[in-house]
Amino acid sequence: MPDVSFTSCAQAPVLKERGQREVFCGLTSIIWLHRKMQDAFFLVVGSRTCAHLLQSAAGVMIFAEPRFGTAILEETDLAGLADAHQELDREVDRLLSRRPDIRQLFLVGSCPSEVIKLDLSKAAERLSQKYAPSVRVLNFTGSGIETTFTQGEDECLTAMVPMLNESSDRQLLVVGALPDVVEDQMRSLLDALGIGPVSVLPASSAGNTVSVGPNTYFAMTQPFLGETHSALLRRGAEHIPAPFPFGAEGTTAWLRAIADKFGVSDDKFEGVVSAPRARAQKAIAQASEVLKNKSVFFFPDSQLEIPLARFLTVECGMTALEVGTPFLHRPLVGPDLELMSQGPVISEGQDVDLQLDRALQQRADLTVCGLGLANPLEAAGLTTKWAIELVFTPVHFYEQAGDLAGLFSRPLRRRAILRQEAAE
Repeated sequence: MPDVSFTSCAQAPVLKERGQREVFCGLTSIIWLHRKMQDAFFLVVGSRTCAHLLQSAAGVMIFAEPRFGTAILEETDLAGLADAHQELDREVDRLLSRRPDIRQLFLVGSCPSEVIKLDLSKAAERLSQKYAPSVRVLNFTGSGIETTFTQGEDECLTAMVPMLNESSDRQLLVVGALPDVVEDQMRSLLDALGIGPVSVLPASSAGNTVSVGPNTYFAMTQPFLGETHSALLRRGAEHIPAPFPFGAEGTTAWLRAIADKFGVSDDKFEGVVSAPRARAQKAIAQASEVLKNKSVFFFPDSQLEIPLARFLTVECGMTALEVGTPFLHRPLVGPDLELMSQGPVISEGQDVDLQLDRALQQRADLTVCGLGLANPLEAAGLTTKWAIELVFTPVHFYEQAGDLAGLFSRPLRRRAILRQEAAE
């Protein structure tokens, strides 16, 4: 019989806050995107601050040849004393003559380029015509004025969707950048289920053709791709709603939703997922022993908050006090909300001072937040987890489930060791 006492978070009221935000720059997404797309180059049209941010975030060594860079906007550009479009064309000419391996060039907007209203879409169109067909030039914004740090990927993929080939073939499109080892695991599971053909957006190279059309079904691996979701719907594709593949149960539910759409039998499904699901459950149980009956508070940062709260509460035995997210996109995170028991405050947006007050009052056992808030909260006696680490670390699907639980348990174990040493 169904549990009639269970009321999901899908019916819970949402606290909508519109105040000062604590966010990380959307240019950060370039760090994982440039690793994923091997023949792409990301040219940020911005300031020296943008260049320093990317260099420090990526940890690029001086002898490396990175696939991102910054076209520096100098004082003459900002003051309107120089033709920024001519200067941009000159920089692109120099870049492409020096790097003939580039097949996709992204012009990435920043705070400075948006302040002076530099039209990068026209620049991309002009340069695409100039360098066609050897190089495709696209543009998107990573401006910290407009985006949180994960929205940079959403902006990038949204820019790519109109360029995808048209197809009427029945196929699965998996959307969201994943580390290669995780993507290989995912493809292996889908192949064992007999699901195909399978494409991934973004593809590792421009030569890996990705197409879309009315017989394309797409599944999301990242909850921060709301605009990409809308763009694919406009191309006629059909979304497969599912919890996100975090943990044993999240991964199983994600695969189950796809398997149902492609007519996979129950027996075949269980034959494929039973062993990796059992391994994941065992790994989670070992890693999350310290998490049971502990409380967690999420500041809005990456848009991963709701799926991760579902994982921690349903699979690791934690209690969520507040789950904040920059944007609550129900078509994407609705299935995860359905699996969470009503209880935590679900908040969208941010008024950072008010949320800090609530966090300090409730004093959760673990607080998940951005880098800018972690040290002050630690100084106030709270145990914190950096939200950005959850984006840069492989955490999807069965084989990473134990590692995902470990990311949350380690701060608590560290705190316990420090307290023990202090007592001695």
